Amino acid sequence: MGKFRIRGGRKLEGNVKVIGAKNAILPILAAVILTRKQVVLYDFPHLADVENMLLILKSIGCRIKRENSTLIIDPSDIKSWMIPDRHVKEIRSSIVMLGAVLARMKKAVITYPGGCEIGQRPINLHLQGLRQLGVVITESHGYLHCEAANMAGADIHLDYPSVGATENIMLAATCAKGRTTIRNAAKEPEITDLQNFINSMGGKVSGAGSNTIVIEGVESFHETEYTVIPDRIVAGTYLIAAAITGSEIVVENVILDHIQAVVNKLREAGCTFTPYRGKGLDAIGIKAPERLRAIEHTKTHPYPGFPTDMQALLMSALTVAEGTSIITENIFENRFKHVPELIRMGACIRTEGKVAVIQGVPVLRGAEVSAGDLRGGAALVMAGLRAEGETIIDNIRHIERGYDKLDMYLRSIGADIERI
Repeated sequence: MGKFRIRGGRKLEGNVKVIGAKNAILPILAAVILTRKQVVLYDFPHLADVENMLLILKSIGCRIKRENSTLIIDPSDIKSWMIPDRHVKEIRSSIVMLGAVLARMKKAVITYPGGCEIGQRPINLHLQGLRQLGVVITESHGYLHCEAANMAGADIHLDYPSVGATENIMLAATCAKGRTTIRNAAKEPEITDLQNFINSMGGKVSGAGSNTIVIEGVESFHETEYTVIPDRIVAGTYLIAAAITGSEIVVENVILDHIQAVVNKLREAGCTFTPYRGKGLDAIGIKAPERLRAIEHTKTHPYPGFPTDMQALLMSALTVAEGTSIITENIFENRFKHVPELIRMGACIRTEGKVAVIQGVPVLRGAEVSAGDLRGGAALVMAGLRAEGETIIDNIRHIERGYDKLDMYLRSIGADIERI
């Protein structure tokens, strides 16, 4: 199993480019099942989670060809509605395969999904929404057996704006008879990207990005070529890397609106920003002070609030800020697994329930630490960039679920990091 070795204390400089978003490509790969024609996807990230989704697609009959960062998928020969256990248990986002397979095959069998252990993420909202569309779901020996011969549009209100439930209902409703309305829908940019991809194949989805999404069922889809949006969490990670090391860099290929919550917090900590708006996607320059200021209080919320996926990364930066910061984690109850590892590096953090209090220290010290989940592991990388001496991060398979060659991109702007 690989490790990262980081020698901290180096300034970063130069430009670094963001690639396609993990949380956008995964539901889009599920949506490929809707069509019987070829799909070409540009700027897809090489990630463990993406590999698992591709293996699921292959197992049910898709033919897949890769050309660098381009994916060519032929879903014309899909014959199976059995979504394989092995890969489902590796990746939580595989649950969105359920809605897509039901739309295409009118039946599906799937086990409960896996992924990072960051707290309870029940799929009851997914199942409630699918049942309202007319899907008959029975549970037996850990499997969900789903029949969707008579799916029809419905008016669905989500008790919580769940990203996965919103995506699953969208996918299933694309082929349901009539109109489906999802109220209290998730507003994340990845939902809008899924809408745009479905519509590029001939779907009729509107309202993504608001709390009400409307889907008109269609009978068939055509071929498409599509470019996935850049990863806002990866963009935020590079901004944190600059902030914690007191550096100045430019992050290219971003959508500025998607990262405003992170930018605003880092601005509060003393960083200055220069936005560069281009004809296509944008870039943003960050200049960080030698030492950040504490941030009084950060609370995670669904988009457009501060993202839970950035909580651990921001905490790593605040460990060396001047003063005391407070972070409240409102999304997942078990998302402070990185705290003991940061403390091993010299951080001063106290947690109680969903609240963490971070007393900034002048320096962190290199240590041997272990990634317990995806974003917590990335936070340890950030801490290692600032720490005195050498940091060894074990269990980096978690990090590689969501970052494509993170070490290579950080080396390109001056970090001393290698995979061993």
